[in-house]
Amino acid sequence: MKRLLALLATAATGLGLTAVASPQAAAATGCRVDYTVTSQWQGGFQAGVKVTNLGDPVSGWTLNIAMPDAGQKLVQGWNATWSQSGSAVSAAGLDWNRTLATGASADLGFVGSFTGPNPTPTSFTLNGVTCTGSVTDPPTDPPTDPPATGTPVGINGQLKVCGVNLCNQYNRPIQLRGMSTHGIQWFSKCYNNASLDALATDWKSDLFRVAMYVQEQGYETDPAGFTSRVNSLVDMAEARGMYAVIDFHTLTPGDPNYNLDRAKTFFRAVATRNADKKNVIYEIANEPNGVSWTAIKDYAEQVIPVIRAADPDAVIIVGTRGWSSLGVSDGSNESEIVNNPVNATNIMYAFHFYAASHKDNYRATLSRAASQLPLFVSEFGTVSATGGGAVDRASSIAWLDLLDQLKISYANWTYSDANEGSAAFKPGTCDGTDYSGSGVLTESGALIKSRISTADNFPTG
Repeated sequence: MKRLLALLATAATGLGLTAVASPQAAAATGCRVDYTVTSQWQGGFQAGVKVTNLGDPVSGWTLNIAMPDAGQKLVQGWNATWSQSGSAVSAAGLDWNRTLATGASADLGFVGSFTGPNPTPTSFTLNGVTCTGSVTDPPTDPPTDPPATGTPVGINGQLKVCGVNLCNQYNRPIQLRGMSTHGIQWFSKCYNNASLDALATDWKSDLFRVAMYVQEQGYETDPAGFTSRVNSLVDMAEARGMYAVIDFHTLTPGDPNYNLDRAKTFFRAVATRNADKKNVIYEIANEPNGVSWTAIKDYAEQVIPVIRAADPDAVIIVGTRGWSSLGVSDGSNESEIVNNPVNATNIMYAFHFYAASHKDNYRATLSRAASQLPLFVSEFGTVSATGGGAVDRASSIAWLDLLDQLKISYANWTYSDANEGSAAFKPGTCDGTDYSGSGVLTESGALIKSRISTADNFPTG
């Protein structure tokens, strides 16, 4: 794919902007734009734009970018409503990012095409006012901790929930980024020393989600064997300094209460065995569906005490209605959880999405809910909700940018060589030993690896 507009500069450039609000809103006294060209190819490029409001709160904004001629074309953009008329390109805020409080930012991005030399835009305006602020006097950024060294578990230690955030041993909010297995009953050959070494050292993953299906030839067919396999994968993640999410992967039937007794047996066993570990996170119901939030909550309030009896400190993730969509896929939203939360502490709520199927209304829900609920994206895909189809690059990047902005942890589906669009590896990869080279990665794998392998910079002070 390709992205919007013409090259502004070779790296992030701070521009001071002066803005006015709509007639109903107070005027903004300034803002900053950081424009970064993230990739470029013959005739096209991808860029990111970060708009930070430095003045009074703004409700509703449009950023206009003037190109030198009409030869520069907007191909597609995300995190805003993008349009082009001649040489003028505009980006308008969406429902979930249209309001910018003082100091708040909106991260946008786009693909563009061009002919001839790739020029610099001639001007920027915000809400109709020319951006005339100084580029030599950017706002003072808050101090940051020096990058910490060591493994994710070594740096962050025992995790906990602090307000709406996942926090480390220093009580500082963090974001974990990593990968989920496919069903371990089908793709066990993909999870070995070579693949986990690659995940930890080359992919630089913070977490490894172990998807243990309950039905579909999973746990119910061999409880002892699957429990042992999960524990082995937890140990392998621990040895490499990664967090392990133990996923009780219920899908069909969708009511988790169908597996209540199995869940109690399984979690009693794994919590007792792993209670002294700092790297374990428990996910007690993957994707409840066709069932009410009340029923899910009742299930959670029976399973959580079983875990707590053995492991009182670990973070627990609770699935949500509508395939863990906070109810959006069932026509609801986060309010049912906000108004009737699970009666337990140190828990987070699951949110799942597939970028080609779930777009702005799902992002709007996540953005609202993140200010009221501790959220963990324990599964997402770059493709459609079936796990197949083409990668929706624009929507995937919009999602990843939003999760980074909100500091929400995530695991991508899937670290496997399944013959489907969501797989990170091309079919047959798990028959070999290379899990790092570009030749074995699918389009989805290459995109996700490029995101999670960047520095974490976990806070330690």
